[in-house]
Amino acid sequence: MPKPYSIDLRERVVGYVEAGHSRRSAAVHFGVSVSFVVILVRNYRKTGSLVPKASGGRRHCKLDPHREFLLGHVAEKDDITMPELAAELAAAAGVEIAPASISRWLIRNGYRFKKNAAGQRARSSRHQQGAAGVAGQAPATNAA
Repeated sequence: MPKPYSIDLRERVVGYVEAGHSRRSAAVHFGVSVSFVVILVRNYRKTGSLVPKASGGRRHCKLDPHREFLLGHVAEKDDITMPELAAELAAAAGVEIAPASISRWLIRNGYRFKKNAAGQRARSSRHQQGAAGVAGQAPATNAA
């Protein structure tokens, strides 16, 4: 995000406009945009201040007040799906939220995808059974 213009420049721009020059000529004279001058003069006349508005800041998540509820349900049922968790939150607290938002919130709060001991993602039992082939058959070998 760009830095705001200095107070000194703001004072000179407003002084130039207050001396009777147009906003467009002030923009050309000081090498700034016309919209900056128009907004600066409007805000100065409204508030009397040249201080720039605050930028940035922390965004608050609407799931933070429901932290205990969410973490309790995840601890209680560790294989709960995000749509199930969203439905339970909607039923209990009346908060409608997308399952993906709950997933991102959980990741930000230290919960990650399930991993096995080797650090790989856990595979479903279907994939593990598929490695041995169809049930009852021996796995194929490459005997040359």
